[in-house]
Amino acid sequence: MNSFGRIFRIQLFGESHGPYVGVTIDGCPAGLALTVDDFEDDLSRRRSGAAGTTDRQEPDVPEIISGWHNGRTTGAPLTLLFANKDVDSTDYEPFRAIPRPGHADFAASKKWQGYNDLRGGGYLSGRLTVALVAAGVIAKKLIAPINVYANLIMAGGSYDIQEAVEAAVKEGDSIGGLIECCAQGVPCGWGEPFFDSVESLLSHLLFSIPGVKGVEFGAGFDAAEMRGSEYNDAIISPAGKTKENNAGGIIGGITNGNDLLLTVALRPAASIKKIQKAFDLTTEKELGFQLSGRHDSCFALRAPVIVEAAVAIVLADLSFLPIIAPSQ
Repeated sequence: MNSFGRIFRIQLFGESHGPYVGVTIDGCPAGLALTVDDFEDDLSRRRSGAAGTTDRQEPDVPEIISGWHNGRTTGAPLTLLFANKDVDSTDYEPFRAIPRPGHADFAASKKWQGYNDLRGGGYLSGRLTVALVAAGVIAKKLIAPINVYANLIMAGGSYDIQEAVEAAVKEGDSIGGLIECCAQGVPCGWGEPFFDSVESLLSHLLFSIPGVKGVEFGAGFDAAEMRGSEYNDAIISPAGKTKENNAGGIIGGITNGNDLLLTVALRPAASIKKIQKAFDLTTEKELGFQLSGRHDSCFALRAPVIVEAAVAIVLADLSFLPIIAPSQ
């Protein structure tokens, strides 16, 4: 339910305003060199602080509590903790009676009979992506020299990202965005047709990132408007390199040796300062609703490194799956 992967397997735990969030990684091989400093670059990219991001400031220094000794992984399950230190849990309880527009308050309350932790979204919060990024750091080490990188290319429907973010902040609203991701150096032959296609596995984990509402590979939805003569990628080298990459590096669910290319669409953050319509489950009446607190106007600003982590985790798991040996 709350884990992903077959051999390189991750499990996220914790709540947004609980004492910790974290990740346990099973299947990490022994002997991998690892220090707390290894996480800093990626975690710093996820941190808030830029215009359009939340005022919540967490240090996000990982505490490695198992599966690690003398600077190397031991082969046992690797567990990392992140303390939640900058929390403000006031004013969340009323959301049981008045679910916040765009949030999962109502659905979560029905699923867990009202026992769910509402504070900051609880287990459903984007806060848990800090643990996903940490798992991605491990995965990137394991799949090197494969290089995974992502960039925010559009926000709020505009390529002028700064202008779009500034407008959203001024209006007390939020915007989503598009993130492009590329994995260079992925070998040919990873993945399986149908249920374990590389697209299926990547989409599974990418859609687990809160706020992701769409994933496309290569030409993506534009392929629906193309002719086969336009879309088909012609091979131009013995290594399988293609002239174009409309398939995004995946054919028949299997990597083809070209760059793996995908685009992720993120929705606008649900928490905004504008007055909205809500429904009071106690009085059974509509009412005006306005949120206070600390929220991202554009969470997509912090999401490229999260997308990278998800892609690296899938590739790490695929790298351990058996490949048929060539006949003698």
